[in-house]
Amino acid sequence: MSNAAAKFPRSPWAALRADTHRLYGRSSAALTCKGALLSRTFRPVVSLRLCQAAAQSGGVLRVALPLCKLWHRWTCGAAGLDLPWRTPIDGGFAITHGWGLVVNAGVRIGSNVTMFHGATLGRRDRISADGQRTSGYPVIENDVWIGPHAVIVGDVTIGQGSRIAAGAFVTHSVPPHSMVSGNPAVVVRSGCTPDVAQPAPLD
Repeated sequence: MSNAAAKFPRSPWAALRADTHRLYGRSSAALTCKGALLSRTFRPVVSLRLCQAAAQSGGVLRVALPLCKLWHRWTCGAAGLDLPWRTPIDGGFAITHGWGLVVNAGVRIGSNVTMFHGATLGRRDRISADGQRTSGYPVIENDVWIGPHAVIVGDVTIGQGSRIAAGAFVTHSVPPHSMVSGNPAVVVRSGCTPDVAQPAPLD
């Protein structure tokens, strides 16, 4: 997965334009500001991008990082979700409803990904007989749809264009364009068409 592999996959400003497109079907600075003011679930995405932009820059914007981090903490609290600002997320990220959503900072998320309320992307630890702990984090490829209360944990890759059904518990990698369901999750359909509402036009 090339786009989501980097620490910050593309310019935070370019990613924010793509995020805005997912919300409105088009993008402009005015629409981004509108979403930041009016959308409870879009606001944490904006604050995440601002934190990442400040962290990458020098000068005045870098000095603003502590304030951006405080605002991001507030936006996540107000939205009822946990989305660490360091999480590498490509453009076109969409949060639907949002309540109870949890994302670990070690997760990598591709472009045009949709997450619903209660979904969890988390760490999974494996402890060997000698007590050594190994931690793994999911990689979510482009155009993935993650339904309400789905749980994806550990060193797994969710293939491009896949759909994770509501309530699925995923601990193994999922092939591209697959639908998985159940606990433990199994592939119930292959060759799925990606479910991406208002996909952002990204290279």
